This record gives sequence, structure tokens and C-alpha cells, in this order.
Amino acid sequence: MGFSKKLIITSLFASGIYGCGMDSNSSQNNGETDASNQQYDIDIWPKLNIKVKPLPSVESNIIQILSNMTIEQKVAQMIQPEIRDFTVEDMRKYGFGSYLNGGGAFPDNNKHATPDDWITLAEAMYQASVDDSLDGSTIPTIWGTDAVHGHNNVIGATLFPHNIGLGAANNPELIEQIAKVTATEVMVTGIDWVFAPTVAVVRDDRWGRTYEGYSEDPEIVRDYSAAIVTGLQGKAGKGFLADDRVISTVKHFLGDGGTVAGDDQGDNIASEQELFDIHAQGYVGGLSVGAQSVMASFNSWHGEKLHGHKYLLTHVLKERMGFDGFVVGDWAGHGQIAGCTNQSCPAAINAGLDVFMVPSSDWKPLYENTLAQAKSGEIPMSRIDDAVSRVLRVKLRAGIFEKPSPANRQFSGKTELIGSAAHREVARQAVRESLVLLKNKNNLLPLNPKSRVLVAGDAADNIGKQSGGWTITWQGTNNQNSDFPGGSSIFDGIKEQVENAGGKAILSPDGQYSNKPDVAIVVYGEEPYAEGHGDRATLEYQKGDKSDLALLRKLKAENIPVISVFISGRPMWVNPELNQSDAFVAAWLPGSEGLAVADVLFTNPNGEIQYDFSGRLSYSWPKSPLQATVNRNDEDYAPLLPYGFGLSYGDENLLGDSLNEEISDAVEDIQDRVFFDGKVHKPWEMALYSGAKNTAINANAHQLAGVSYRTIDRKVQEDSMLLSFNGSEKAGLRINSESNFREDLSAELISGAKLTFLARVTDVQGEVYILMNCEGFGDQAGSCESSLEISDALKQLEPGSWQQLAIPLSCFADKGIRFGEIVTPFNLWTESKLDIALAEVKFSVGSGEGAAKCPE
Repeated sequence: MGFSKKLIITSLFASGIYGCGMDSNSSQNNGETDASNQQYDIDIWPKLNIKVKPLPSVESNIIQILSNMTIEQKVAQMIQPEIRDFTVEDMRKYGFGSYLNGGGAFPDNNKHATPDDWITLAEAMYQASVDDSLDGSTIPTIWGTDAVHGHNNVIGATLFPHNIGLGAANNPELIEQIAKVTATEVMVTGIDWVFAPTVAVVRDDRWGRTYEGYSEDPEIVRDYSAAIVTGLQGKAGKGFLADDRVISTVKHFLGDGGTVAGDDQGDNIASEQELFDIHAQGYVGGLSVGAQSVMASFNSWHGEKLHGHKYLLTHVLKERMGFDGFVVGDWAGHGQIAGCTNQSCPAAINAGLDVFMVPSSDWKPLYENTLAQAKSGEIPMSRIDDAVSRVLRVKLRAGIFEKPSPANRQFSGKTELIGSAAHREVARQAVRESLVLLKNKNNLLPLNPKSRVLVAGDAADNIGKQSGGWTITWQGTNNQNSDFPGGSSIFDGIKEQVENAGGKAILSPDGQYSNKPDVAIVVYGEEPYAEGHGDRATLEYQKGDKSDLALLRKLKAENIPVISVFISGRPMWVNPELNQSDAFVAAWLPGSEGLAVADVLFTNPNGEIQYDFSGRLSYSWPKSPLQATVNRNDEDYAPLLPYGFGLSYGDENLLGDSLNEEISDAVEDIQDRVFFDGKVHKPWEMALYSGAKNTAINANAHQLAGVSYRTIDRKVQEDSMLLSFNGSEKAGLRINSESNFREDLSAELISGAKLTFLARVTDVQGEVYILMNCEGFGDQAGSCESSLEISDALKQLEPGSWQQLAIPLSCFADKGIRFGEIVTPFNLWTESKLDIALAEVKFSVGSGEGAAKCPE
């Protein structure tokens, strides 16, 4: 797969993906600047030869429908609320053009909602949107969902490998099959519209959405975008958006994979030529075959947020590239534009956004403010009409006006299609083709299934962990194997292959055994995460918690051959783990069909290879924790393993057991120790307690007698929590190490770190405490605790605003806490009434914003 930017652009014009690219008037936009005086060059961007052409009949229908709509109905088409925040009656009253379920949102807020429950809600919303009792036009609403690796919000659906694994497979035909299966399972639940594909070209693997990108290289991304859009929508022509297809969304426009330091929602500072050559190729592929919607990105380009970027949204995407569908926002992204809030943002519409995605109760004031802005002329009526025309165009092309209602469509209610054997076989093929063999010393693999096999590691029998984020819940956390009916863990596949051949498979997550095995397969890797919660400072695996490395070393010391099956959403620095492994497989995030891993690891009982390793790295593999931006075609390109690397059976092994394990001083420097930033970071766990009762926090809402907990949004979705204490008894929230394991945080104490957290309170009525616990051993056996009263500090905060509190760790040490043996670094409790929102709980090495002194 040789590639150069110049060659690929030339080949795209030659193949007809682009139209002529220039016209006699194209130069008139050269030199255009924005308010920040950035100069643009519109000639960089081609006119696409889009296969779905405007039809006179559709355009005349748009004019007719638009002429009968009130301004209120037009604005409603531009508002997209979320199912947790509005009702069927709201739909009946306002007639929203669309609505969505966010990650972790379900009908009736029930994680185990059945397909019938999903259809019931879809039907009710549809019927409310076309209720004849409404005045004027009755335009059917459409439901959008994040089906990003299968219909991942629905229990029992087929879950495919995340995009990073599919990129390693490098099989566009398979991608099209996957998209068609996804469309079918989505339609079983009555949904019309999928927020996929993600076409980010990832340039810094510290980004928390790295696994949502197919590759660091635009070539795969461009081809895959065309394939998945075709699979979801069908090919342009007679079958386009037929009864067996859904509307697709190419996202996120533009440059989300290229932010500085891999900062989710951060700033991309690429040149305009690089923005096109690298980050826009997924749009070339997807738009050319007819993608009907584009989602605006959270990131900025040279400091200007994309939700308000008129040059890119209007002049480039719509006018130059010729996109005539609609642009939808992303989860209140409009509120991040300078001068805007979640409840008011005319700048986004004027820049080219057509549909506001507006979760929470903000939808109502946003509707009212947008309506007022349209009436006053702050948003020109021509812009309103253009936005609504685009929504109508897509609905007309998709046959939304003619199709039966959601409960009566071709696949609706055919629950046997969700997770069907045929669909799972497509996913199983995808798993097999996604696996990349990085090391195979002495041709240890493939294994004979007649062996005695020890299967260790906490990911071996954990379908949720192997599936990653965007799996039932938004973060992919708090799932059990029982949440995946019909799915299989990696151990399930190993056990089936081995026992069918007469061997023995022993599951032992901690690596203990009675009889010495012939070989150990250790399955381990990253915990699930999504979006910014997955951002990392470096690519070092398990920094500060080398439990998996300890397991590998234990088995190696016992002279057992070790095979690592590594679960991850990105390439990671795992030199120590590679050195302790005789074979090493990058399995990425394989999804619900974990049994397919064994198809490749084992021969059949006769010793014949069943499936060879065919996956190849679509991301370069780092040689140091800091090598996060190593990408194909870079100058001084020197990864540990290059783009395109992957062994097949019989290939010469290239990695020995003496890879450099030294970590540079820059990485060893003490860094912030984050406990909670929307998710709880391993090895920490979070629980509520009230009186004698405790409950682990494993959902977005919990209730005990004295305290309730729920997630809230501060900057991004569910990045904070709200605790409400009723004063009936002592209650609190604590962050503990797993199984009360002692953590050595003495380095943080020595460095002068502080416990910091963001808090928002409205009324502090009684005493509030922060507690720490430790558990000693040897001469220091026994527990220790220290409690500091912080109510005065809370009372000094500005009511209703987020502010940081900072308490030096020395305050706790002075009261007897031994930081070499921390079990509980944070425990907030009270016996009084209190409403407090919390975010970003951590040991901070930086200066912090709050007062750094001990509470009196």
C-alpha cells in the first residue's frame, strides 16, 4: 500500500471521485479571511462528483412543503432533543425534525429495554410528529443513534470490532457488509438514522477517540468511508435509501483526529492543505457516494470552533464540495462557540449548522431563542429556509414521507435479526481479520488445541472489556457478560476449541493453577472509555499499576510459554510486556464475538491452520511512551513497528526479549494522579454509602437512604456528578483502591501535591468532611485515617458556580495518613443536608486555582 499525498490526490481526480475541481470563478474566494485574519485558499478544495444528484421532483416538493410551514415549524425541524429530556407530548406540541438517544440512553431509561420497547417509543414519537390535530404541515420526525460498532446501545445486538481493528483488516468489502448488518439491526428497532461513520484520521494516539479512527493514514479512511456509507444507505440509484437502509452521518467535520497533544475537543493547527490532504479524505469518500448528513466537530481549527466555522461549513463543505444534505451538531457543541451558550447560538446557524443537537432541558430555551432570532432577523430567513430545505431533502430522498410508520416497516419487530447467526458470522470474520501478530518466538503459534491451556488475565472472560467504549453504556463500563446474550468472551472460544479437541482449558484470571499448563494465554489491556475520558498523557500501559506485567513475569518465571492477547483502543508502549511474552497479539477491541480469536490462535485437531493472521498495523506502534505522534510518511519516521507491520504464520520473528524498558525522566516526573474526571480511573473504584449500606457506582444514577447520585454535564457529556444529601443519616461518596489494595502515593506527597477538586454548591447547612484512609503492614500494621472539615471552604465558594478547592496532602499527613499505603484517597461525607456537584478529583502537582492551605 504505497502512498504519497501527491499521488493519492492525483489518483482521485483521475478516478472521477472529484469533478473538475476548479471552475472559472473558483479563484474569487482565494485570500478570504475570517475574523482572526486567517487566510484561506478555496482552490485547495475540489468539487466532488457526488453520485446522488438533485432531482427536480424532490426540489419542487421541498418548495411546496416549505411554503406551507410556519416559522415555528421551521425552527422545530432544526432542534434535536434527546430521549431522556423530552416527552411524546413535547413532540406532539413542537414537531421536532429529529431526536436522538445518546450513549447510555434507553427507552424508559432502562438499560435492558427490549427491541419492542425501542419500537414502541419510535412509533409514539413518529405518530406525535404527524398528529393531524396540529396546525399546518405534519412532517415525520427521524430518530438518530450512535451505532458505531453495530447497534451498540441494544442488548443482544451484534457488536463488531471498533474501527481501529477494522482498519487493521484493510477490507473495504467486509466493511460494507458490516454496515449493511448494522443498518438491518438498527431498523429492527424502528430507527431511521445512524451517526456513523467516524472518519477521523488520528495523528496523536493519546487521543481518547483513537479507536474510533480506522487509521493514521487517510488512504484507508477514504476507502472505508465510501464502503460504510454505501453499506448503510445503499448505492446511488434505485436501491438508494430503500426500505432496507438507513441515513448515514460522516463525522466529525473537520480535523478532530489532529488536535494538539491529542486533546479531545482541542485545537487542530494543521495548514489548510494538510487539513484537506489528511483530515478531509473521509469526506471525499463518504460524500462522493452520497452521505446525507455530516456532523460538525467539537474541535477548533486554529482556535475557531467548527460548530461556528462558516468558511469550512458553508464555503468549503456546502458550496465548494457540493454537499446538499444537512449538517447536524454534536452534543451541545454549539454552546462552545464564543458568545454562545447551550440555550442560544445564532452564530452556529449563520455559520452553516442546520440542526442543533441539544441534550438536557436546554432544548426548550434554545428553541424559543432561535425562534426569536429568526423573527428578528438576527438569523436571516434565507438561512432558516436553507437549513430546513436540507432536512426536507434528506427526508424526501429517504422516503420518510411514504414509508410506513416505524412499527410497520420491513424489519421492525423481527427480533430474530438482532444478533442473528449470519450477522455474528460477519463479525467473527472481522475479528479474525483484525488481529495483528506482533511477536511469535520459535513459532509458538498456532497452538495445538489438544494442549493443557491456562487462560489468565482480567479480560479473558469479560465481553464488556473486550468491546470497549460505546458498548451499551456510553463509556462501555458497568457491563457484565449477562448483558451480551448470544455473545462470547475470548475464553469461551478457547474453551470450545480446546475441549472439542480433547485438551483442557483452565480459566484463572490471576494465573494460579494446580497442575502446570503447557502454555498460558494471558488476555489483558485497557479498561473501556469513550471520548475525552480516554485522553492520556503518554502511551505507557498501566503506569503506576503494573499488575499485568507482574502476572506475565510470574508465569515466565515458572517456565510456562506465554501468549499475550492485548486489548486496547490504541497502540501502546508495552515493551516490558512484549519482553515477557513469547507471542504477542494486538487484538484491539474485538466486540461481542470473542470466540473468533481462538479461530486464529489454534490449529484444528489435525494440526492444520484454520485461519492465518492477516491483520496489519494501520497505526504505527510506538517505541517509547512519548512517541504518540509517529505516523507513516513522517520525516525521521522510526517507530518500534511500522505502519503495515504484521506477522503471518511461518514469518521470521523480529522482536526479541530485550526491548528497551527504560522510561525517560520526562515520563518519570510526577504527574497529576486523576481519580475521577467523569469516569473513575483504575485501580480506583467509587461507591456511595449511607448508614451501614454501601453500593458500588455502576450506573448514571443511584439512591440510598441518605444520599443520591447522578451524572451531570459540565463541559462534556457526563463529566461530573451531583450528590444530594438529605441529612437523615451519615452518608457519603468514597473512592477506594480495588479490593482495598494499598497504593504508594508518597511521591505525590513529596512533590508537594494537593488534593484538588471542582465543586459547585448552592447552600451548605452543616459540617462536611473529606476523609482519607490507609492500611499499613509490617511494623506499620493497622489502618489510619484523617478527616478534615471543609464546610467553611465550601461556604466561601460563589454559589452556583464551579470553583476549585485545593488541600495540600501535607494536611492529611500531619494527621497521621501514611501516603505509602493509601486505600481511600477521597471520601466526602456529611450528616447534614447538602447538594454538591463534583468534577476533576485528583492529586494535583500543579499550582491549582483554589486556596492551598489546610482547612481550619
